[in-house]
Amino acid sequence: MKLLSVNVSLPKTIEYQGRSITTGIFKEPVQGRVLVRALNLKGDGQADLESHGGQHKAIYAYPFEHYADWAAELGRDDFTHGQFGENFTTEGLLEDTVYIGDRFRIGDATFEVTQPRVPCFKLAMKMDLESFPKRFLASGRTGFYMRVLEEGDVAAGDTIERVGHAGERVSVREVNGLMFQEKANLEGAVRVLRVPALAPGWCAVFEKRLLAAGMVEEELPRSGCKGGL
Repeated sequence: MKLLSVNVSLPKTIEYQGRSITTGIFKEPVQGRVLVRALNLKGDGQADLESHGGQHKAIYAYPFEHYADWAAELGRDDFTHGQFGENFTTEGLLEDTVYIGDRFRIGDATFEVTQPRVPCFKLAMKMDLESFPKRFLASGRTGFYMRVLEEGDVAAGDTIERVGHAGERVSVREVNGLMFQEKANLEGAVRVLRVPALAPGWCAVFEKRLLAAGMVEEELPRSGCKGGL
């Protein structure tokens, strides 16, 4: 497993559909070693801190293997690293083999997987394709967010080492499916809530479903989850 590219961007304002939009989605590869901090990479930033960034979405990783799929599906050949707004373009980490709570060592830093990505209209703007966020989400090729457990330097070419995982093995792809396609799967919701690393916003949604189905709060695998996706 390998880190192919480290991509950053400070927020910039562009015109989109008659509006001025400030966004940090236009990531570009950087050379050399880059400092990983608790909430982001040096030189990187988010414009909308309510929806992006923060402890549980400090780093966004996207598998390079999906680039070819999207290029073929969209009939494009203009992709560059950071194309999907990711901080880390990776090799060997796919959504069905990466699990919530997996811990990875990259360079001098350590990370923990917290949730899949939920795309917003800014991805449509980046791809110049209004329908793209829905296609992206439905494909399951979403990539994933990580929190920073240990700060340190990373660089393109670094090996990615899996150094730990949660006891309950729930993949990024499975969590994504439970959230959006299998809303009646209460057993799956219980399994996901047994993973402490799951981001609070996702946790809160699954808790709400179980409570609505008649489970009492004392029976929930976790409690007190707060926040949005």
